[in-house]
Amino acid sequence: MLKKNIVVSAINLVEGGTLTVLKECLEFLSDEVSDEYKIIALVNKKELCFFENIKYLEFPKSKKNWINRAYYEYWYFRKLAKRLNPFLWLSLHDITPNVTANRLAVYCHNPSPFYELSFKEARLDPKFALFNVLYKYLYRINIKKNNFVIVQQDWFRQELAKLYEKDKIIVSSPKTHKTRFLEKKNKNINKNNDFIFFYPAFPRIFKNFEIICEAAKILIDKKINNFKIYITINGKENRYSKYIFDKYGKLENIYFAGRLSRNEVEDYYDRTDCLIFPSKLETWGLPITEFMIYGKPILAADLKYARETAGNYDKIKFFYTNDAGYLSDCMNEIINGKINFDITERKKVESPSASNWKELFDILLSEEKESYV
Repeated sequence: MLKKNIVVSAINLVEGGTLTVLKECLEFLSDEVSDEYKIIALVNKKELCFFENIKYLEFPKSKKNWINRAYYEYWYFRKLAKRLNPFLWLSLHDITPNVTANRLAVYCHNPSPFYELSFKEARLDPKFALFNVLYKYLYRINIKKNNFVIVQQDWFRQELAKLYEKDKIIVSSPKTHKTRFLEKKNKNINKNNDFIFFYPAFPRIFKNFEIICEAAKILIDKKINNFKIYITINGKENRYSKYIFDKYGKLENIYFAGRLSRNEVEDYYDRTDCLIFPSKLETWGLPITEFMIYGKPILAADLKYARETAGNYDKIKFFYTNDAGYLSDCMNEIINGKINFDITERKKVESPSASNWKELFDILLSEEKESYV
């Protein structure tokens, strides 16, 4: 019997959380779906996400510029789809391509259109400022062609519902599992009874590193010094990280660890006493999920994404993203073991929703839905 084709398009995913989504997706399809369907992955480089039972088509030029990206999505893929004749075309990177398939779906990661950007922020992070404007239009192109749009949280569904039918937006929550730790080889962290805070994030303007640094400065001014904060920037990544390093680099309690590998982040999690996550914008807030596995305290931004991510976790305290004084008070209370954690509740997500890849593909591949032509 001739297998139907599933095309997973992810030519722009090369790092970070979106690459993790691609890997998890292809791993599931390879293990659980490839006996029934032929899986074709359109990727930047197959060594980034190689699994058995997958046919790979590589597009290494897709990241060079937006002209290449637009060429593939809106012209070349149209011809490719006619050749591949996919039952399902799943675009894992925000943009709905100009293709024909029995079933069409797009996975939306980028929440930048829903962020109110100040002039100062635009100056410090011009790339994000571009996305802030550009994605307002990119999301709209072809979006109504999809049978389904996939997001990670309900708040994102509510925003996209302004562009698309709400009952066809699937909330598919990411899952993470505690992996094997590195042997304790990292010599950069030496506790010496100091309380360790950690914030893993790439320096985008909405990641809000400055509130942590300002809170640290307040504590130091109060002669509270029995803590260390590790942040994953070094001041060389971009204009925003340079601004943070130039302004706060001389604070002895803040350690600029630079970019870390997946294993190194896990090693830091293992040694950390409390995660701080002050980001002003996320589709999920994956470090919160990852750190909850350790059962340790978390200080998180009092925003919809963070509350939805935390669910009913009982060791989390929320703070306003522009109140460094309050954050410093929370840090001091955590250090002294006197914090009163917030009461949280897991929100029930309306259908359609999925809690794992199997549930998601059961929806996407259901024969009951009308085909898209």
